[in-house]
Amino acid sequence: MLAAVLYDRENLSLEQVADPTPAVGEVVIKVGAATTCGTDLKVWRRGGHAKMLKPPTLFGHEAAGEIVAVGEGVTNWKIGDRVVANNSAPCMKCYFCQREEYSLCPNLTWNNGTFAEYLRIPAPIVEHNLLLLADDLAYELAAMTEPLACVLHGVARSGVKPGDRVVLLGDGAIGLMFVAKLARDRNVEVLVFGGSDRRLEIAKKLGASQTFNYRQIPDIPSVVKELTDGLGADIAIEATGIPSVWETAINCVRPGATVNLFGGCPKNTTINLNTELLHYSELTLKGVFHNTPYFVRQALQLIASRQIAFELLISEHRPLTDLEKVFVDMRERQVIKVAINP
Repeated sequence: MLAAVLYDRENLSLEQVADPTPAVGEVVIKVGAATTCGTDLKVWRRGGHAKMLKPPTLFGHEAAGEIVAVGEGVTNWKIGDRVVANNSAPCMKCYFCQREEYSLCPNLTWNNGTFAEYLRIPAPIVEHNLLLLADDLAYELAAMTEPLACVLHGVARSGVKPGDRVVLLGDGAIGLMFVAKLARDRNVEVLVFGGSDRRLEIAKKLGASQTFNYRQIPDIPSVVKELTDGLGADIAIEATGIPSVWETAINCVRPGATVNLFGGCPKNTTINLNTELLHYSELTLKGVFHNTPYFVRQALQLIASRQIAFELLISEHRPLTDLEKVFVDMRERQVIKVAINP
């Protein structure tokens, strides 16, 4: 089959590799659509990921498709089932899993390789994070289950209450998903700062109260305070993975606020933190990572409900052979998410 293999920084190759075959407890799907993600872009640019993968490796982690083979012992699935698989599953046995802190499981089973004609799903994911799709749900929408599950986890960890004023830093797909979820479920004011007027228009369509192009604003925290009676936001969510933006998020909030540091920064990076501000303002800083089986199911349910126009996040449909050009377009911020059709 044709598949994408990541070798190093911005070193991606399309190659003919052996078709996958399912081992005990596994299934193989024919990929109907694989969607690109900001995490994929970071992995492509950085040449790896601290948790998910190490090159050389098959690449991509969001996909939906049809089961074409089942391994020994698989009884709940059959050939022809339309499914979406999360890119991980917890072990369900460790200290963290016993406390239902599944995203912290040190034994997470990861799966990569969605940018290919076929995808093998490991047994733990088949058991815990493989979900059936309705016949009328498009594969490219279902493929967004994984990033949306991460966002739902992030919203839950942010402690947003009705009436809160939320600052969202970042207008990528993750940031826009945060906007859509917050605007739909909470009586909150969402202030979005991003670098693309076109993406900020989508943020408005998804429910943002106000949007701002940070390129035109020299001091984001000052603007936020002007808009919040001089106090600062109740919640700040950072969705870029840039250390300086983590610092900006911390400086945007009021005393007693929560800052969700959601975007994963490059390995071994640090930020400057005003300890006086943290202590005397009683700030809560939270790092939020990945998702859990509960939120995977909640994400698919939300996508299938069609209550949010997630199709606004799909900029283009492209063939697998265009994948490298797609990542160049993502680097240049010409597209948000692209549906890759093998």
